[in-house]
Amino acid sequence: MTAIAHAAKRHWKYPEKWIDQWRADLTITPEFIANNEVFVAIVGGDIVGCCALVVSDSLAELEHMWIDPQQMGNGVGRALFEYTTHRAQDLGLTELELSADPNAEGFYQRMGAKRIGEAQADMDGQTRVLPRMTVNLQQ
Repeated sequence: MTAIAHAAKRHWKYPEKWIDQWRADLTITPEFIANNEVFVAIVGGDIVGCCALVVSDSLAELEHMWIDPQQMGNGVGRALFEYTTHRAQDLGLTELELSADPNAEGFYQRMGAKRIGEAQADMDGQTRVLPRMTVNLQQ
């Protein structure tokens, strides 16, 4: 899953220096998996995508949504997103939040997410703005 996260970031042509700086953030650890609901998409016996539902007392978040670049556009992301939102509904959650990579904002909008703000994530003196989004699960 971590390899897919790295490949997905590289797909968007981020500088390799940034990928190195993001190494910890892109790593999906055994502890993370043990403490959260993590879902994978499998095609032909291979994991081609993943995401996690992270629930705390005050917030439910979609995290680590990564798709193998060779599978982008094939419905893998949609299937993972829909599965995760259905699981969140089953848990009685009313909304799901996420911080999107700017390149993925359009995907999340197509999935019904709305922008509710922005998170600044500067890299090497360059201002980066991550869309902060929410999905209403009471539809």
